[in-house]
Amino acid sequence: MAVMHPSPNCGPRRDGLLPTLVLIHYTAMGSAQAALERLCDPTAEVSAHYLIGAGGDVTQMVEETARAWHAGAGEWCGQDDINSRSIGIELDNRGTHPFSEPQMAALEQLLRGIMARWDIAPSGVIGHSDIAPARKIDPGPRFDWRRLERQGLAASAVPREVGAGDEAAFIAAARSAGFTADVDVATLLAATRLRHAPWRTGPLQRDDFTL
Repeated sequence: MAVMHPSPNCGPRRDGLLPTLVLIHYTAMGSAQAALERLCDPTAEVSAHYLIGAGGDVTQMVEETARAWHAGAGEWCGQDDINSRSIGIELDNRGTHPFSEPQMAALEQLLRGIMARWDIAPSGVIGHSDIAPARKIDPGPRFDWRRLERQGLAASAVPREVGAGDEAAFIAAARSAGFTADVDVATLLAATRLRHAPWRTGPLQRDDFTL
């Protein structure tokens, strides 16, 4: 059960939009307490709906019906204003170490509830780097997306149409998977690999069309 710690950094969702996405972040701060203080600081103008500590403790800062300020500029499946379309979850992690077992277990439980309440499909559970590939890399290469995928809490990669197998075909494949932010090919490739194959390096290859 989440502990309430309200943040003033929120507002109504715009244009009657409801959550269709869950956006996962890492805090990149020294502690969960430091992150909580920043997410509730009116001068920082950032927030999220939930913060999960390394020990699995869950803090709710913004009601799910409200618009938290966590996504910033970005695009997914051709849609912007991600804040109005999503629920944001911050994980206490600097991006340089694995996510703890209690934290992942708490995330899984939280995701099940959110997805049930708002009828969000596994394909709607994404990372900050997915919507803002030129700007963000969280939740980063150490986040275990496969673990979520095995439980139906995130979408698994699927082969996309290869066509000529060139950059244009890759861009089309990435867009069909939801990666529609306007970035160069190298940035797009890095973002899709970060989500589906963070171990992969080098130039574009056939395996990159599975995303």
